[in-house]
Amino acid sequence: MSNETTALVERDASEYRLPTTVVPEHYEIKLTPDLEKFTFAGEETVRIKVLEPISEIVLNAAELDIKHACVSDGSGKKVEASVSYDEKRERALLKLTESVAAGQYKLHIDFSGILNDKLHGFYRSSYKNDKGEIKLLASTQFEAADARRAFPCWDEPDLKSVFKVTLTVDKQLTAISNAGIEKEEPAANGKKSIRFKESMKMSTYLVAFIVGEFEGTEPVKVGQTPIRVWSVPGKKHLAKFAVDAAVASLDFFEKYYGISYPGDKLDLIAIPDFASGAMENLGAVTFRENALLVDAKAASHAELERIADVVAHELAHMWFGDLVTMKWWNGLWLNEAFATFMEMLAVDAWKPEWKRWETFGVSRAAAFSTDGLRSTRTIEFPVRHPEEAGGMFDILTYEKGASVLRMLEQYLGTEEFRKGIALYLKKHQYANAETTDLWDALEESTKQPVRQMMDSWIFQEGHPLVSVALNQEGTGIELSQVRFTYLQEGAASKTLFHIPVLIRAKTTAGVITKKLILDKESARVDLGGKVDWVVVNEGGHGFYRVRYSEELLTRLTADLWSNLSAIERFNLVSDTWASTVAGHVTLPEYLKMVQMFIEETDKNVWAILIGSLHYMSKVIDSADRPALEAFARRLLGNQKERLGWTPKSGEDELTKQLRGMILGAVGTLGNEAGTQAQAKELYARYKNDRSAADPNVAPALVSILAYTGDAKQYDDFVNEFRSAKTPQEEQRYLFSLANFRQADLLKLTLDRTISGEVRTQNAPYLVQSVLANTFGRELAWEFLKKNWDEMVKLYPENSLPRMCEGVTNLVSAKLEQEVQQFFIDHKVRQGGKTIEQHLEKLRVAVLFKERESKRAAGALA
Repeated sequence: MSNETTALVERDASEYRLPTTVVPEHYEIKLTPDLEKFTFAGEETVRIKVLEPISEIVLNAAELDIKHACVSDGSGKKVEASVSYDEKRERALLKLTESVAAGQYKLHIDFSGILNDKLHGFYRSSYKNDKGEIKLLASTQFEAADARRAFPCWDEPDLKSVFKVTLTVDKQLTAISNAGIEKEEPAANGKKSIRFKESMKMSTYLVAFIVGEFEGTEPVKVGQTPIRVWSVPGKKHLAKFAVDAAVASLDFFEKYYGISYPGDKLDLIAIPDFASGAMENLGAVTFRENALLVDAKAASHAELERIADVVAHELAHMWFGDLVTMKWWNGLWLNEAFATFMEMLAVDAWKPEWKRWETFGVSRAAAFSTDGLRSTRTIEFPVRHPEEAGGMFDILTYEKGASVLRMLEQYLGTEEFRKGIALYLKKHQYANAETTDLWDALEESTKQPVRQMMDSWIFQEGHPLVSVALNQEGTGIELSQVRFTYLQEGAASKTLFHIPVLIRAKTTAGVITKKLILDKESARVDLGGKVDWVVVNEGGHGFYRVRYSEELLTRLTADLWSNLSAIERFNLVSDTWASTVAGHVTLPEYLKMVQMFIEETDKNVWAILIGSLHYMSKVIDSADRPALEAFARRLLGNQKERLGWTPKSGEDELTKQLRGMILGAVGTLGNEAGTQAQAKELYARYKNDRSAADPNVAPALVSILAYTGDAKQYDDFVNEFRSAKTPQEEQRYLFSLANFRQADLLKLTLDRTISGEVRTQNAPYLVQSVLANTFGRELAWEFLKKNWDEMVKLYPENSLPRMCEGVTNLVSAKLEQEVQQFFIDHKVRQGGKTIEQHLEKLRVAVLFKERESKRAAGALA
């Protein structure tokens, strides 16, 4: 057998893995969707390799009706097959009327299926055109294991094949698939058949079919690849920014990898109903509308940044994921962590003024908050059933994985790292790979012991806390590591990490830098002179917490803005806040340090400062709320006066973002009447003239007005949501409905999540937002319990664990017990470790409240 065949036979023989006796090599798929009946008819011919004599063929099929199946050999001899189903394992068993020997065959199958409304498989989506008419389209979402809902297949990532697709559709419709159109011709009943070229060899989860009324932009070429953005009629004018982002990203990746884009064209398609943010189908990348379409002049920086990030992320996948694919879902991080890392590189190269790696610190901090739990998981995590892969699309795979890669890149050097990545892709293109293959390529390229260092980050849970103290002579430092956890119960973990430590220090010998691997519990580092101050985790790229001795912290913070870069100040606040939540630092100590940052000008530092105040807001007693509001006003007041309401000439992008952040926080967290009055007056002008307020201030206006709004304001925002001109405005006004404070208005919002008014792609996140509202969380909890069964029927499966994150705001011992019992009684599909993590975050918050509530008022005074 070939090496490839041997690898297939040696795959994990799990009950959820397909037998390895038959291997697909080429699919020819013909589909005829019916958008009126919500069905489709299909036929396929699969060229297969039979590795040993067989009497049956097992492949994946779910929600399909296989009407006929047979196998033929090169002479044309046919062997018929009867069909039975294993619904639990989503399989079809084709029992042959006679056995066939090893060799090459063709499998012929006729089948039909449904265009479901669950936003997975081959599903239907709807929208209203400019006449108010409801229009339907069909699209696909196959990752992780839903291609089997569109055509019978070997639906596992290491069973790659070539795909040739034909779609027969109504003549007025557009049809898109992975490759360019080979031929279009009339078909019966007023339809047309569109035959697409062959795809490259790829996994089933990357196959795509999109059918509907679409408008496309004019193609723009990068090399030989034409790029187009497609949208439903009337929205093409919102596509230019995405085109520009795609052109910049594709050009960057081709140069970075040294490998041409592997498809023959690149379409980016905006779908009105879409469960995730986007999907990296080769050549036919699908997106939520608000992740692709935008009015660049009216959007906030955050909204533009999201589109640039998502476009770059999906295009990075054309190499990491599509060209080279993980062998099984435990290696998902090889796809998603790399795409997240590469999106940062590409966007930073395209828009250096955005300082994307600095703002990534906020994402890294969010990953820390989950990874500091005892219920965290390893980046590479065992997956038996494809359904378990659903729980892998989380912050640990994406943000922690990308953070660890950034840490490695900074330690090895950017060019040495790039060479290793290019070698990995060249070695495994059109095939599958595992984590060990990546380490092999990096070690071969860099001659560094990458595997030894990185295995501790990929295959161990959590991250370390590095403690730093001066040595007795004052000429060096002592480092020690321990795994960081928020909960202190139980024995301390003996987990050791291979930590790439970057150090900058001011000594009597000058400012020096050092790097080392801390792979033991402790180490002494000589700095060559009397130490004035020292920064551990220089540049802020390491995925570890740092705690300085009191003496070193005092020296370091004596001149914050001279001694520390913006990302290093961000890390200092983030690490200290984490230690406060964990109980290593008291709340009064933390708030004392916070006040040192009153003159801070960096947007990301303010993000973590304001974020900590939001956390306090959800845990403090209502009697202490006025003290928190007063503290917020004192902390933020100088910045509000400095920034004002309008941009100033020469401001950088981060300052423009900071303005909106500060104003929003003063008007809500600070509950400052003057700011609220100014916001109301400015919004009145903005409502009639969108140029009256800066796009970065507009979200703050909406947020403040919702926070202070009444029923009339609520109705106004509902109307703005319904008549929104862009996907961003629609999202902004929809989610503002979760930020009102009156119970009767929040009940209306919750009712909308199951009435059909709000798309199911958004409804669960709207429930989550009301759960996060201090004034509506208990109302939302009662609503969730009462309507759980209905939500499970309506909402995409992958959204339910994310919706349930809102329970982390139910911070009381009584509610905590209710939440724990609820999830004992109601198992969440695709919940896995995620629900366990939500429960632990709630436990951490309750303990924080019990520990700090008595001294909160005094600390805030």
